[in-house]
Amino acid sequence: MPVAKNLRSIGRRVVSAVWRVGLATRFFLLTLAYSGTSFRRFHLTIKELFSTGVMSLIIIIVAGLFVGMVLGLQGYETLKRYGSESALGVMVALGLVRELGPVVAALLFASRAGSAMTAEIGLMKATEQITAMEMMAVNPIARIVAPRFWAGVISMPLLAAMFSAVGVFGGYFVGVIQIGVDEGSFWSQMQAAVDFREDILNGVIKSFVFGTVVTVIALFEGYDAPPTAEGVSGATTRTVVTSSLAILMLDFILTAIMFRGN
Repeated sequence: MPVAKNLRSIGRRVVSAVWRVGLATRFFLLTLAYSGTSFRRFHLTIKELFSTGVMSLIIIIVAGLFVGMVLGLQGYETLKRYGSESALGVMVALGLVRELGPVVAALLFASRAGSAMTAEIGLMKATEQITAMEMMAVNPIARIVAPRFWAGVISMPLLAAMFSAVGVFGGYFVGVIQIGVDEGSFWSQMQAAVDFREDILNGVIKSFVFGTVVTVIALFEGYDAPPTAEGVSGATTRTVVTSSLAILMLDFILTAIMFRGN
């Protein structure tokens, strides 16, 4: 009996998970189908771009600066063992553009903007604003969800690029100004080693995928949240946890595909 009970419990959880994945996929397709409103009334998307992108700049810039500084310091100590201090610029740039920039920026985006989206839509549902829109024949997905979706998709690659750029400056500050690595070698080797298609474009693709996934998870969790304070709180927590796990999983998959293609 205990074995059968445990199997039934596992089966219910698996069915529930598959059911939610199906609902999220349907929600994503509906968002794409009703995205015309976001482009016809682009001021809605611009407003959401400010709240999701511009309001996330401070944490992105500060985090990027310190990540670049730490990467420069640790990289110098590692490269010094092999007499390759001049390759510090290559290590910092490739580490940020390929990996740390898209991944860390996406994690910060999920924590700051993703949780805010979930809480906002969840509170709109709890206060019956979404129900009121439906009664007035206003499609809430077209009016509320789609502009936020495209704002997240657009802002995430820009935030990742800002993170990488500030991180490179942080590595330059520590490596060249503080430690004394040759400035010419730092920049020239970086320019020679970083390829636009293989490195920069792959990083942009990663950040675009991360932005899409994080935004869909945040919007779906908010739209599907129970209309209670506890329900909104749980949905916000699920957004951060699920988005973080999805980012790390997708990072491995995308990296494997990109390196296999090389």
